[in-house]
Amino acid sequence: MNIAPDRKTIATPLCVDLDGTLIKSDMLYEAVFMLIRKNILYLFLLPLWVLKGKAHLKAEIAKRVMPNVTQLPYREELIDWLKKQQKLGRKIVLATATHERYAKAVADHLGFFDQVEFSTDTHNLSSDAKAKRLVESFGEKGFDYLGNGSADIAVWDKARKAITVGSERAALRYSKQSHAEHFVSKPASKSKILIWLKAIRVHQWLKNSLLFVPVILAFNTINITTIATVILGFIAFSLCASSVYLLNDLIDIELDRKHKTKHLRAIPSGEIPVLHAAVVSGLFLVVAFALSLFLPLAFTGILALYYITTCAYSFALKRMLLIDVLTLAGLFTIRVLAGATAVSGSVSAWLLAFSMFFFLSLALVKRFVEVSNQLEDEGREVTGRGYQAVDLETLGQS
Repeated sequence: MNIAPDRKTIATPLCVDLDGTLIKSDMLYEAVFMLIRKNILYLFLLPLWVLKGKAHLKAEIAKRVMPNVTQLPYREELIDWLKKQQKLGRKIVLATATHERYAKAVADHLGFFDQVEFSTDTHNLSSDAKAKRLVESFGEKGFDYLGNGSADIAVWDKARKAITVGSERAALRYSKQSHAEHFVSKPASKSKILIWLKAIRVHQWLKNSLLFVPVILAFNTINITTIATVILGFIAFSLCASSVYLLNDLIDIELDRKHKTKHLRAIPSGEIPVLHAAVVSGLFLVVAFALSLFLPLAFTGILALYYITTCAYSFALKRMLLIDVLTLAGLFTIRVLAGATAVSGSVSAWLLAFSMFFFLSLALVKRFVEVSNQLEDEGREVTGRGYQAVDLETLGQS
């Protein structure tokens, strides 16, 4: 982007949106999942807060959780450009609908904002309200504004110069129709499709091939119908699993950002917006259970058990050292059971016993490797889990 540093430009305050603009995420949605991770019962309070207005919702959430603003997915190129603009003498203003507590924390962390406008406990500073506030402060056409989406259109219309950021359709359309400046960030290293495929863990769908084990063992009953039935069950289980993978990444977003490799995942890095991930997670779950209705009722029951168990694992069980590996082993065994119920078949006690012990061994090896790797960062919490890294000799003696 090329904006000439003429006197008029330097004398014009530069106002910057936060969510989706300065950062590639949305602090409200992130805070919601932080709140749910803290206590899932907050799910029942959220609708009540929403009924009292968005400002009230933001205030109630801000009272209870505080995102780590030092690890948010900032647009580094934009921050560098803003710092250069300030050095030229421009007034830089953070104008955000984010709650006061979060907005001030971000401004203090970055350290180059001359003024901060934000939502309060009673007033939501979004769209028209933000436009009105900035006009009151600087006059109509008396400021430049950087935004990223449809909520910013009202502000762009009042600005001297509109600057769009990101790839949202509303921003790109406004930029084209109004000949607005567009801040070009570094292009993503992967296509959007590949980013999504990695986020929903398509490679992990291989685990669901365990549904075929009971059918293969009962080879004398294999026919086109049973194969088609198990394939349908495989798809349902895979979509359900991907739904949970997305939910897990949303719940662990802050912890993943502290991890040396997980911070590169699509959700914590901001490549996939939090809201989009939540919507796709819900959609996958609905489709998974819709497909299960074409299979025996027992299969739907096992699929429900799988979903409930994996959610419990994401929220709590994975932070319990022994329960952690037992749950992992159980989830693998559930897949074998699901394959049998999909074709209304039975599974022997011997197969279940073998599966449980075999998968328990795999789970223990998996966790052992994770703890071994964690020793590289002594004392650091194992990401997504509440237990601490320990000395392997001590672990072996317990």
